[in-house]
Amino acid sequence: MAEYRLETPLSDDDVSQLKAGDIVYLNGTIYTARDAAHKRLVDLIEKGEPLPFDLQGAVIYFVGPTPPKPGEVIGSAGPTTSYRMDSYSPILIEHGLKGMIGKGKRNEAVREACKRYKAVYFGAVGGAGALLAQRIKAAKVIAYEELGPEAIRELVVEDFPVVVVNDIYGNDLYEEGRKRWARV
Repeated sequence: MAEYRLETPLSDDDVSQLKAGDIVYLNGTIYTARDAAHKRLVDLIEKGEPLPFDLQGAVIYFVGPTPPKPGEVIGSAGPTTSYRMDSYSPILIEHGLKGMIGKGKRNEAVREACKRYKAVYFGAVGGAGALLAQRIKAAKVIAYEELGPEAIRELVVEDFPVVVVNDIYGNDLYEEGRKRWARV
């Protein structure tokens, strides 16, 4: 396992160096979106309409943050379960998405899209939303405000800690972990 500090947007070169199990500290702009927002993004792609942000090299964090307390940038911002985005992620990856952050396994279609179009799936620690929020330096709603916590937000992050779960080579940290522990 290696450790990297990467700036967004991510490039093919950035994701090509990553392997399942690597620790990454993300810096720059990432976007939030959950299933309702993902559906809207895919609908826009299918209609040939512009998206609320550029997908090229983008990273989407599957999160519905809580409201911020006075003086805070954002409330608790822990990852949500990723499988709800599985039906939408392949088309977003095909259109330039380079990274996704969530928790839990992804389906085969997502893993294949990561391999084919050079994208990665990062895991963030569930239950650590208050700690992860400390790595978010700015947050603003950029689309679908009516979705409340599920609106699309633009976040500026500094050393946001994630681990590579699915890389562009077809590796899956969850499967590798099971195999490793099965031998013990």
